[in-house]
Amino acid sequence: MTRVKSCGITNLDDAELAVELGAWAVGLILWPGSERACPPAAAEEIGAALHRRCEVAGVFVNAPLDELGLAADRFGLTLLQLHGDEGPAYCREAARRTGAKVMKAVRVKDAVTVRGLGSFNTDLHLLDAYVPGQRGGTGETFAWDLVRHHRADVPLVLSGGLTPDNVGEAIAAVAPFAVDSASGTEASPGRKDPARMQAFFRAVEAADERELARA
Repeated sequence: MTRVKSCGITNLDDAELAVELGAWAVGLILWPGSERACPPAAAEEIGAALHRRCEVAGVFVNAPLDELGLAADRFGLTLLQLHGDEGPAYCREAARRTGAKVMKAVRVKDAVTVRGLGSFNTDLHLLDAYVPGQRGGTGETFAWDLVRHHRADVPLVLSGGLTPDNVGEAIAAVAPFAVDSASGTEASPGRKDPARMQAFFRAVEAADERELARA
């Protein structure tokens, strides 16, 4: 079964909808440079409400380790998504300090980028699209055939421009552990569209059924 992470959540209603639809994780962007940055009060509310119901992921970009520790405690984070230039030692220390799982993300330029994840012995790896000057939520896909260069024995999360219309094709091409959608299920940045959310989850389920039928 392909899991779903619903990212760019900024309010409790959208978080609850994601969980009702079967989300494995919700993503709270805690980097102020994002137009989908989750306000601290909302992050506290979401973390408390979703405790033990799904993974609550905090998305960070080159944050000081102390900031990660404080955020994990304050918002009840169970997963840290590190979307900047963090190295393997940083990832290990983030896990040690917080007790949370760690997912290292990279923006895929080429095969070298994908192979570089092999040095990160984190709980999960995430592949996102590379767009100059942007850290994510671009609505752009990348060449999924590059995923074949991911040789690490770490579960892979696929991100980057996934929508209800293309997520089935993505699952067939990549067979990821999970898929991650932000802009592809929105009405506007930071606000989910319930119909697109429902369509996305249905498309994932249908793709899994097709793959199971082929097995």
